[in-house]
Amino acid sequence: MGRWRPPPPKSSPYITAEGFDRLQAELAALWPHRREVTKHLAAAAAEGDRSENAEYIYRKKELRGIDRRIRYLQKRLPLLQVVRDAPGDRERVFFGAHVVLEDEDGAELRLRIVGADEIEPGRNHISVDSPMARALLNRGLDDEVRVLTPEGERRYYVIAVHYGNLPEPDDAP
Repeated sequence: MGRWRPPPPKSSPYITAEGFDRLQAELAALWPHRREVTKHLAAAAAEGDRSENAEYIYRKKELRGIDRRIRYLQKRLPLLQVVRDAPGDRERVFFGAHVVLEDEDGAELRLRIVGADEIEPGRNHISVDSPMARALLNRGLDDEVRVLTPEGERRYYVIAVHYGNLPEPDDAP
């Protein structure tokens, strides 16, 4: 059996302005870091036998990872479409929305729908391509949303929709 795998499905090209700025800053920071790693790699290579040189092997691996990320960002950034404006209908869920949901048990769930390149599970950012986001898109306040999860179908109710920058729940006064 071969090692070939089909390519992953293409993700949406949408990104928020904050996410785009973060990716550009990451790319700009990778170049100086790459120069540092290259200097350390050259020093490690000058030590002699490379086959048993742990520093050399580590720096080569680190350089490959940096080059891979730079290559990805250089290809991806020109394809991205930055969504800067909130939609006209702020009562409905669209890209960039902060959504507050209530499940069947009454527990609240706060999510933000963002691009695939800027998801942060710790901040409850979900990709616009995720099943939850697809179920939420174009829904309004008090709408019922059904999402198929590994545990079965879950039901949520949209109780709030906001656009723009909001303080995180822990940062709120």
